Amino acid sequence: MQDAGSRNDFRRRRFDQHPLCGKRQEKDLRKLIEFDEDTFAKLKQLGRDRMATIQELADEAFADVLKKHGIPIDLKDALRKSARGANAAAPGKTGKSNPSKKKS
Repeated sequence: MQDAGSRNDFRRRRFDQHPLCGKRQEKDLRKLIEFDEDTFAKLKQLGRDRMATIQELADEAFADVLKKHGIPIDLKDALRKSARGANAAAPGKTGKSNPSKKKS
């Protein structure tokens, strides 16, 4: 059984430190996002419930926004979207009847 001190250390470590601390690459960007206290408290509680960091929750949220707007998230999604476009019917061959022919 853990004492209260070690649980507080776990919470502080999970939510106050970036999970990639020390593993950050030069190409990674960092931006500061401001939350009101109520929203941040709810995000922290959701993170605790799901055993996730704030960074993981933010990654998931931004991925959902990009997906909603049809923007590929990674190379795999970009290739899938590109292949879908290539498999579409060629222009002029939609399977519909010729509009120049009139029905009697």
